[in-house]
Amino acid sequence: MPPAEHSEWNWIDDVRRRAGSGPRVAIGIGDDTALLKTSTATLVTTDMLMDGVDFVVGETPADLIGRKCLAVNLSDIAAMAGRPTGAVVSLALPRRGGRALAEGLYDGLLRLAQESGCPIVGGDTNSWDGPLVVNVAVLGEPTGRGAVTRAGARPGDRVFVTGPVGGSLPSLRHCTFRPRLSEAQALHQCVELHAMLDLSDGLSSDLFHIVEASQVGIELDAGAIPIHDDVAPGQPHADRLNHALSDGEDFELLFCVSEEDAQTLLSQPPGGVELYSIGRCVPEPGVWLLGADSRRPLGRGGWEHRFT
Repeated sequence: MPPAEHSEWNWIDDVRRRAGSGPRVAIGIGDDTALLKTSTATLVTTDMLMDGVDFVVGETPADLIGRKCLAVNLSDIAAMAGRPTGAVVSLALPRRGGRALAEGLYDGLLRLAQESGCPIVGGDTNSWDGPLVVNVAVLGEPTGRGAVTRAGARPGDRVFVTGPVGGSLPSLRHCTFRPRLSEAQALHQCVELHAMLDLSDGLSSDLFHIVEASQVGIELDAGAIPIHDDVAPGQPHADRLNHALSDGEDFELLFCVSEEDAQTLLSQPPGGVELYSIGRCVPEPGVWLLGADSRRPLGRGGWEHRFT
């Protein structure tokens, strides 16, 4: 029989005390369900992250694992220009060392929850003989003009990203990035966002989501793509560009706006928002990479979960 302080109920009580509450939380952790006071429209997103795929237990600090598991969901809310209202967290913990691992995970989870105004309002905890699996679901509400989708890009639109890309995995930036919630809302207030998503699988892959949803094409200016300093500067430029296109897990925002609104953003960027204009939408479906004197089709790169 484990000591009382190691019991599931003791653990839930500890998490409930640490999670606190928020203005939209009518009922939080401890009941059969949480009760959130939200607008009539609700954004819902969920991600499952696994040891050996999205992080490596023993190599990645536990608090950064917990942080990432919440951050990737908050990034999805940002991609819709939304505001998070609450999160539920489910853990499948390895039996050996599970309690210490859970405590580390929640250090990172609760810290980011407080920073982002997204209270953790419930979830589930289990243990098994397998590796760590974490599932987080975040609820949110639209802001401003409503939810921004991937489907509104138009020929003539300018394409932007909110920061440099590439090299996120070796640097652990995939665990420490800041979800672009405030940037998305600032942009949403300033201009009409025609389409937007967050860069999770890689620029060369995620572009196709907008292309297919909006039924447009995109021409990328190879010289305008911002390459992150985490990509080794000693590599040939072509290799560094390939990292920027394909590495993934940058979690910057990729968005499309009219030419007029693009000029507004470039001349008067909203406070604190970093902006890079990297291309244009065109009528012809597909994605192309423009060099100084070339135009070539760009295939899907980046990450893809494969199964049979």
